[in-house]
Amino acid sequence: MVDGARLDRIVTGKNYSNLISNSTFFPKTITYAPYTIGALHAVFSGSYGHKTGVNSYWSTPKFKKDEYKTLSLYLQQNGYYTHADVINNLVLPKIGFDSFVVHDEENDDLTARHKLLLDDMKNKSDENKDFFLYLHYSNIHTGIMNEVLKKYDNFSEEYFSKKKENEKFYDGLFKKADVYLGDIISYCEKLGLNENSLIVVISDHGISIGEKIGERAYGVYCYDYTLISTALFNHHSLPHKITENQIRSVDLLPTILDILSIPIDSDYKQIDGKSLMPIIHGNHEERIAFSQSGNPLKNKQPPKEPNVFSIRTDKWKFISNIHNNTEELYNLQNDPTEENNLIDSNPEISSKLREEMNNILHEGKLS
Repeated sequence: MVDGARLDRIVTGKNYSNLISNSTFFPKTITYAPYTIGALHAVFSGSYGHKTGVNSYWSTPKFKKDEYKTLSLYLQQNGYYTHADVINNLVLPKIGFDSFVVHDEENDDLTARHKLLLDDMKNKSDENKDFFLYLHYSNIHTGIMNEVLKKYDNFSEEYFSKKKENEKFYDGLFKKADVYLGDIISYCEKLGLNENSLIVVISDHGISIGEKIGERAYGVYCYDYTLISTALFNHHSLPHKITENQIRSVDLLPTILDILSIPIDSDYKQIDGKSLMPIIHGNHEERIAFSQSGNPLKNKQPPKEPNVFSIRTDKWKFISNIHNNTEELYNLQNDPTEENNLIDSNPEISSKLREEMNNILHEGKLS
C-alpha cells in the first residue's frame, strides 16, 4: 500500500507503468475515506465505516470485529501466516495478524526493511506455508506531514499560492515511492515469489497539492484529487488490462477472496463490496461509490464524526456538507476538476443521488 499516491502520478511512474502493463489495473478506485484509518478499515472489512464503527480518525477502537470479518482473519483461518508492517497502531484492524509491527516512518529504510520481510516470507514458502504480507510504504505521508501539515493550516495563503512548488515537492516524494515499488517487485521476482503469488498494490487516497482552499493535504473534502485511489492485481490467472470501470475500495476484499477461492463467511454481517471478477472478465456494470470525510474547518483537529458525504457515479458526483448544510453536484465528464457546482440546475439528478446516499446511510444497502 503506497500511502498518499495520486492517480495522475501513478500512471506515469516508470516502475508503476511496468507493473501495470503486466497486471489488471483499476485506475478509478474510489476510496471510502480520504484518510488512511477510514480507508484501510474499509479495505480490510469490505464495508463502509458507518457500519463497522470506523468513520473518523478517532474510531479505530470502535471497529466491530465480531460483526465484520477482516481480510487478515480470512487468510489466517485458511492457513496463511499473516504479517503487517505498518505506519502506526491505528491504521489497520489487528484481528487476524500473527505479527503486527510498527515501523519508524522517520528513520527506517523501508526498502531494506521490506526486503528482509520478503526473505522471511520466502522461507515460509519453502516450508510450504502460505503467507500474507502487508507492506505499508509511508514516506509520501512522512514528507507531507513534515513539510505541509506541520507548516501550514488549511487556509494558509502561502501554501495555496504556490501550487507549482507544491507539485514539485510532491513529485519528489512520489519518485522515491516509484523506485521503492520497482525494488520490491524486482526482489519478489528474484526470490521467485511472483510465480505463485497474488500481488496487490493499492493507494489509500490521494493528496492535495493546493487544488482547493480549505484542504492542504487530505481528509477534509470529498473531491476526486483525494477520493480516487488505485488498485492493481498481479496474478497468473488474471488478464493484463486496464479497466476503466469505477470500482470501490470495499470491493478489494471480496475480489482477493474470490481469486484465492475463499468463500465469504455468512456468520458475519453482509459486506458492501462485491468481487471485481465479473468486471475483470468484461462486465461493464456501474458501481456507485459512497465516501465520507470530516472537515475540521478552522479547527486544528478533525471532527469525531464525519460531516462531508459523497456519492459518485462514472458521470456525476453529489456532495452533502453537513457542517454548513450545503450541497454540490458535478458533471465529472465535463468538469473533472469539480469547479462548476450544478446543484441548482439539475434537481432530478440531485434528488436521485441524494436518495441513494440516504439509502446507504440509513438502510445500509448499496444498489
